[in-house]
Amino acid sequence: MNANLPLAAGLAALAAGAVAWVMLTPLMTGEKRASQRRRAISVVTPGASARAVTTSRREQVAKSLKEIEAKKAGTRASLELRIAQAGLTWSREQYYVVSGVLAFLLGLVAYLTISSIPATLAAIFAGGLGLPMWFLAHWRKRRVARFIAELPTAIDIITRGVRAGIPVSDCFRIISREAEEPIRSEFRIVVESQTLGLSLGEALVKMHERVPVSDVNFFAIVIGIQAKSGGNLSEALANLSRVLRERKKMAGKIQAMSMEAKASGGIIAALPFVVATLTYIASPDYIALLWTTDIGKIGLVASAIWMSLGIFTMKKMISFDF
Repeated sequence: MNANLPLAAGLAALAAGAVAWVMLTPLMTGEKRASQRRRAISVVTPGASARAVTTSRREQVAKSLKEIEAKKAGTRASLELRIAQAGLTWSREQYYVVSGVLAFLLGLVAYLTISSIPATLAAIFAGGLGLPMWFLAHWRKRRVARFIAELPTAIDIITRGVRAGIPVSDCFRIISREAEEPIRSEFRIVVESQTLGLSLGEALVKMHERVPVSDVNFFAIVIGIQAKSGGNLSEALANLSRVLRERKKMAGKIQAMSMEAKASGGIIAALPFVVATLTYIASPDYIALLWTTDIGKIGLVASAIWMSLGIFTMKKMISFDF
């Protein structure tokens, strides 16, 4: 027993040393403090939580923007969509009937007045394709201008309604009943689309297809992002309304500053026609050589080509995108 006592004491001392080593080593090496820091980092602090929420929101916003761009990519405006953008209720068949009537009337007038087959064919082509497309583009431009003028007011109505506790869908219904055209009809289509099962973001993307301007695209993006990632909708819409009004003011300033250049371009473009008309009144035999001789006809064609290039160039120079 006395022989085993030193062995037992050695084992006890070894065990005590091991326990002391385990307990004191973290304190001496700073491992405990490092472990505490790791635990503190792993616990979500308020600042870290805010950063995580911000990062998640950015990811959701980026995802929403990608989805909206993917929906718009690769889409071409069909004839029905162009008719809808012009605010008309025609069908494809009605559009073709109107085009055919215009082509027949212009061709008949050209044949009776000029009695030239090429001029008649050109008139038929212009009446069947050129005039209908020009009318659609003209009516679309007028409708879009009226829509842009009324859109900030509609956004302000939604902003005040949301701040007063009215749901967004009810704000859209108010606009669809009381706003001016074409805002009223477009928001009515959005309300009816929601009734049929489309979400608000999808309905607004459809509205951007009917009114393809950046203002409507901004509005659709704001509503779509808010519906998916949340946020203060009234503040976002108020900022959007302010931006749209500032864009409108900037457009007015640009138009006022460019009026001198536009007037100069119009005078330069009209000057050859005015001079030719005055020359024909003063001396018709002198200028008649332009369409009675072959060299004169060639000169007329070349002059028309160069004049067209000059007019298109001036129009491009004095047209500003905003």
